[in-house]
Amino acid sequence: MTEHGQDGEAAAYTYTPLRDWARMPEGISLGYTHGIAEDAAGLLYIFNMSVHAVAIFAPDGQFVSSWGEAYAEGAHGLCLHREENGTEYLYVTDIARGRVAKHTLDGEEVLTLGVPPLPDIYPEPRAYRPTDVDVAPNGDIYVADGYGQYLVHRYDRHGQWLQCWGGRGDGFDKLHEPHGLWVDGRGVEPIVYVADRRHRRFVSYDAEGRLLQAHEGDFRLPCDLVGAGDRFYIPDLNGRVSITDADFRVIAHLGEPDGLWQDARWPAIPPAEWPERGFVSPHALHVDRSGHIYVVEWVPQGRITKWLPTGREG
Repeated sequence: MTEHGQDGEAAAYTYTPLRDWARMPEGISLGYTHGIAEDAAGLLYIFNMSVHAVAIFAPDGQFVSSWGEAYAEGAHGLCLHREENGTEYLYVTDIARGRVAKHTLDGEEVLTLGVPPLPDIYPEPRAYRPTDVDVAPNGDIYVADGYGQYLVHRYDRHGQWLQCWGGRGDGFDKLHEPHGLWVDGRGVEPIVYVADRRHRRFVSYDAEGRLLQAHEGDFRLPCDLVGAGDRFYIPDLNGRVSITDADFRVIAHLGEPDGLWQDARWPAIPPAEWPERGFVSPHALHVDRSGHIYVVEWVPQGRITKWLPTGREG
């Protein structure tokens, strides 16, 4: 479904939700679902606040396994990076313990990034609350301190801190809750896109943090973004997913305008009241090779929905 679009393009972006895609075994449940990634084999990794913090699903939605009990309280940002030799790793952020870590797909921790070495900015560990992470083609690691000091940090592939930018404020070069980020490594030079959530915009930078452009638009509370083809797909915490062109002009919104995000109980809306063809609080998403959209939501029980382009099955 689409809520609306422009220039007649919305008709090309109609989707149907696949009911009960994620099949959980009896006795296993998830918490707030915050992140999602897919590996080369098609397995989906769901980062959530439970003892099954990294929950792994087969392409058909069957639960496979889990790990990551240590992230039960702080699971937040997640990305998957494939290195030059083909080995894949998961990078995660922990808002409770103030750390970023690199793991093998089966959970072995191989790199840890603690509080950035800036004692004037981070006089105590709890001042650092990283919300998202992504990795450039050269291995540089970018971290959004979205719940702490509103900085974006850059590290090299070995975890050596290199620089930071942003910080609290309302100026053009300042950020107000840089909640999510995505590194577009498809061009000659990577571009770092940041979801500046409370400013309701996106900001783009070059690999060394030079500000390129601020992108404003029809956004309520954008959490993150993913690029696929010449489109951006944006999970908006206030009840919808937006699809934009390369200039952040909205083509379509997915999710019926039911206003659940204005309900005093939000996000703890009872599952019986979850809209079948809409959202409560989209937090992250993934677009697979077939154009299916997987959306995870910030609700206490966790929620994962798969959306199929109209006319497709699977």
